[in-house]
Amino acid sequence: MRILKWILAAGLAACLAGCATPRTHCVNPLTYTDIPDNDVIRVGEDYYMVSTTMYFCPGAPVMQSRDLVHWRIVDYIYDYLADDDIYNLRDGANAYGKGQWATSLRYENGRFWALFIANDQRKTYIYSTPEIGTKWTRQVIDRPFHDASLLFEDGRVYVVWGNGEIRITELEPDFSGVKEGGVDQVLFTSPREGYNLRAEGAHVYHIGDWYYVLVIDWPSGGPRTETCWRSRTLLGEYEPKTILQGQFDGRQDGVAQGAIIQTQHGDWYAMMFQDHGAVGRIPTLQPVTWVDGWPVLGDNGVPVKEFDVNLPPDGQDYVWASDEFDSDRLALVWQWNHKPLDGCWSLTERPGWLRLTTGQLATGLPDARNTLTQRTFGPQCTSEILLDGSGLKPGDFAGLSAFQSCRADIGLRRTDAGLELYAIQEVPQRGPSRTMTRVQKEILCVPAVKETVQLMIRYDFDTDQAWLGYCWGEVGHASGDSAGMMLGWVELPEPLQMRYTLDYFTGYRSALYCYSTRELGGHADFDWFHQK
Repeated sequence: MRILKWILAAGLAACLAGCATPRTHCVNPLTYTDIPDNDVIRVGEDYYMVSTTMYFCPGAPVMQSRDLVHWRIVDYIYDYLADDDIYNLRDGANAYGKGQWATSLRYENGRFWALFIANDQRKTYIYSTPEIGTKWTRQVIDRPFHDASLLFEDGRVYVVWGNGEIRITELEPDFSGVKEGGVDQVLFTSPREGYNLRAEGAHVYHIGDWYYVLVIDWPSGGPRTETCWRSRTLLGEYEPKTILQGQFDGRQDGVAQGAIIQTQHGDWYAMMFQDHGAVGRIPTLQPVTWVDGWPVLGDNGVPVKEFDVNLPPDGQDYVWASDEFDSDRLALVWQWNHKPLDGCWSLTERPGWLRLTTGQLATGLPDARNTLTQRTFGPQCTSEILLDGSGLKPGDFAGLSAFQSCRADIGLRRTDAGLELYAIQEVPQRGPSRTMTRVQKEILCVPAVKETVQLMIRYDFDTDQAWLGYCWGEVGHASGDSAGMMLGWVELPEPLQMRYTLDYFTGYRSALYCYSTRELGGHADFDWFHQK
């Protein structure tokens, strides 16, 4: 009888184990790439995340997941914000370090709502759509709400926003503007003394009997921190509590700013980012435990490296990818630097290749149109292209760039004497009067052996260095480390010391470019882009 009971118990345990929901193992950072200022919501079993991409177009990427660990870009909220000098890179104007910031994403009344500030326009934009992947409609409020968060409450609409002083402003229910006579006041004021950064990056929630506002701040002598403020009434007195603080992954930078999300099973998680040097601001997922009515993140308020998420695994990441350019549509992982000239790029003029044609003169890469970018990722990665420069005209440049304010380019350029292979590093520097100048150093200039060349950038985000390389022959692909470079590749000995600078405010990207300094109509063809 004892044996029978043991067999029945073992069988029941096995059955229950077999019926248990598979869990997804999370290792932070999630994708080790630049996905800052996130907001995350759940609609049914689908999770959606938005992020800041500033001056890149299309902008405000929407990512989807079913396990909170693997994320895929599925949409962009807008193609471009304005058809002006800023987004057309004319007359020295640009949106570097500005553009779209800190989108708030909500789902209400059968529609997705996205609100963000555009710092170059000094306006707030509200987009909405009934379904992700369909056209977003736009409304504009001529007032900037810094790092704003949407709250729908009893048929009324509020934004909670600000820096240091966290404010609440009521909007018209149709988002046509600020509601006349509505709520517009300071909600709470964060401490001034002892802080490098006062409260910002607000995320507001009404959960149970409490209103919660989550913010990032930075105590002097400590890491960036996530603080929660709560009140039993929306406009009542708020009290603060530190809910996540600590060094993470061997770095001084803390993990903070982001959203909390409840799953369909009742579990809670938080998506926060960490400043991580040249690669950018990278996302981490943290478990949430409710303690005395407070959402405590990580392991008792300390960021965790890995844990299991109570959701079944679902697919792979798609926020960066290799591309053979064999489709007639550009993959969602790509973004242009500012607004593209749509008539000056093509995936069909030469099938299987991306063609970039010069359509606006430039003084250099920062004001060149139709520069196509994609995220890099850590801790190490390599980007490679095959470039055909036979269509370049005198004064044309084409190639591959480690793209940020402090950057390196390697490519082909056509001079009156012929085609050259060149590489440069360009570093911003402040002069005595604090004016910004750009210092360029040429590290390679040789006659082109032929008109087609493979180019490579090898990134190491442990040291924040990037190496340029080239290969004239069809010898295969670089291995991703200097010791294992394949025969035929030449890696330049002087690496770029990458820097995350606030004048661009984005992590390093690999950029494909073709621009002219003299005459228009030249073109460059790219056979493939490989990222590994």
